[in-house]
Amino acid sequence: MSYYDRDVEMGRPVAGEQPKLSAVVLAAGEGTRMHSARPKPLHRLCGRPMVMWVLQALGGLDLSRVVVVVGHGSTRMTKALAEAGSPAAPLEVVEQPEQRGTGDALSVALTAFHEDDGEMDDLVVLPGDTPLLRPGTLAALVAAHRASSAAATLLTARLDDPSGYGRVVRSRDGRVSGIVEEADATEEQLAIDEVGTSIYAFRRSVLAPALRRLSPDKAQREYYLTDVISVLHGAGYPVISMVAPEPTEASGVNDRCQLAGAEAVLRGRINDRWMRRGVTMLDPRHTYLDSTVELGEDVTLFPGTILQGSTRVATGAELGPNTHLIDCTVGARAQVRATSAEKVVIGEDARVGPWAWLAPGTVVAPGSVIRPEMGAYSLEGEAPSGTDLET
Repeated sequence: MSYYDRDVEMGRPVAGEQPKLSAVVLAAGEGTRMHSARPKPLHRLCGRPMVMWVLQALGGLDLSRVVVVVGHGSTRMTKALAEAGSPAAPLEVVEQPEQRGTGDALSVALTAFHEDDGEMDDLVVLPGDTPLLRPGTLAALVAAHRASSAAATLLTARLDDPSGYGRVVRSRDGRVSGIVEEADATEEQLAIDEVGTSIYAFRRSVLAPALRRLSPDKAQREYYLTDVISVLHGAGYPVISMVAPEPTEASGVNDRCQLAGAEAVLRGRINDRWMRRGVTMLDPRHTYLDSTVELGEDVTLFPGTILQGSTRVATGAELGPNTHLIDCTVGARAQVRATSAEKVVIGEDARVGPWAWLAPGTVVAPGSVIRPEMGAYSLEGEAPSGTDLET
């Protein structure tokens, strides 16, 4: 009995039953175009490793487990994942010993699942280099997949210039029949503006048999996950797609230029979120906040302000211009001008700078005024004994 006949015989879950949902993140690639000893998924964006943005996007799903496939720099990757954890579900790490393509990576991931797991369970698969993906988009993808009872649902994007991407090919009934790489596309297929994004929802029971039918690419000797779509379609399974609401969401990061572009998008989202919560930014384009920073209402940030790490800024504080704080705590209504500091506590109503540098461990007392004059600091108000203040 073929896996298609077996699945038809079993049927989809009866009304009222809800299949479980798991996720696989493919993060085994070396990322040679980054020209770095650091594994590509660990390059940081707004203070967080790239792969953690992907895991955060999974946070809007009701997941039973998350499996991350690692390969290049596996020890370093495993340690980073263990330290960070997953906001979505219990996280498991499996290693792809030899990088033989995305199809092989997914086959390795499926070894983490037991054969007696739910046959009708669903699986979300996505790469570890898509940090711009939003939770709502993944939730919509899963909803579309389940509503259609499809064997596979792929997230696609429509681009004004689809050059360099695999084109989504459809059969006469409008369903997806395959993804054709640009090098293999006909003139007619090259005119298609809908492209694949490497983000999928699968019915898990059909996935392993389909993966076993893949053939390696003749040139690279790798197994490509995109080929699963044509295998499933050829076996008679329904395959559908959902177009991403914003094409940039599914953009991958393959080099430093794309890394900088993704950083700019994420920084814009972070700044928008804080401004909607009551933070004033005189020039958001020149205000840089890590995703781990916390700000109170009525905080004002002047241009050139950079806040990193676990920095916390209380209500009514004013920072900048040209202020760089790392892992600092700033009290309510404090004013910090043109100052650099790391691991410093600045009390409420204190005034620091301009042109100040505070050594790690410095504690500025509430109400103190600190400014460099004649090469040294002038203190107005009280400062705690033993405070280390340097120019």
